[in-house]
Amino acid sequence: MNKRVYAVIGVKSIMSNWNADFTGRPKTISNDRIFGSDKALKYSMKKYWENKGEKVLYIKSYQIKEKEEKLQPKTLKGRYEELFESLSAKTPSKDVLKNLFSAIDVMCFGATFAEEKNNISITGAIQVGQGFNHYEDSEVEIQDILSPFSTDDTKDASTLGKKIVSDEAHYFYPVVVNPKAYNNYIDIVDDFDGFSEEAYQLFKEAGLCSATLLATNSKIGCENEFSLFVECDEEVYLPNLASYIEFEKGEVNVIRLKHNSLLMQKGIQKVEVYYNPYSTKIEGFDTDKTTYMNIFTKEVI
Repeated sequence: MNKRVYAVIGVKSIMSNWNADFTGRPKTISNDRIFGSDKALKYSMKKYWENKGEKVLYIKSYQIKEKEEKLQPKTLKGRYEELFESLSAKTPSKDVLKNLFSAIDVMCFGATFAEEKNNISITGAIQVGQGFNHYEDSEVEIQDILSPFSTDDTKDASTLGKKIVSDEAHYFYPVVVNPKAYNNYIDIVDDFDGFSEEAYQLFKEAGLCSATLLATNSKIGCENEFSLFVECDEEVYLPNLASYIEFEKGEVNVIRLKHNSLLMQKGIQKVEVYYNPYSTKIEGFDTDKTTYMNIFTKEVI
């Protein structure tokens, strides 16, 4: 792949909790602004790829511990051996690297791998920033939940729990794709040509639907509502585009790029804007290289 890509991925959360902290509340920074970590978005993408049958290394899988016969997560080594082959101190690093790059999450996001004397750190070709909520009127809602069970046989009543959600939030993640990140490995790993167009397309697929498909109890109201992909010559450098996006709540919501000139620079090959046309209007992305598409059907609007 011989192009740089700057992207923004937007996730809508309605009466759900896209990314909770350890208290169960939506994550916030010190001024109480809600945000979603890059790990939340990456997790949804990994689940999407795993469901497609792609190799995903850095995702939880389980085993039954023999002595205690208890369910527990696998170690990194255990997960590696589940996907690839046995790993020992004698395993050549070039073989480990080849296996690592065959996993789509490593190809996209890189890896830190320190097992059996193989200390490998790969800076990912795709870097995802923190996704800040751009809807200023978000409120946190706390629901009491009655459990059908008590904590033990001495209690007369069943226990109470809580479900914490945002009434509405709109997260926008900045993304940079730098295909040159793996150039140093091309001469080391057999049959490796660096970051591939195929990997980028799989990332792009996930950026359009992975949040929508991750329909767990806390995320049933979360969905992909917007994605921007700006493909450029390798010499083009753009700022964090998510920081220039505004969200305006209305009967039809508006997602707006504040400075259209950002997309007018020399060296930009094409601009693709995916959005939900049933609930959202787009402003400020018009250029002679912009194509608008329905984020659900992928059809040109």
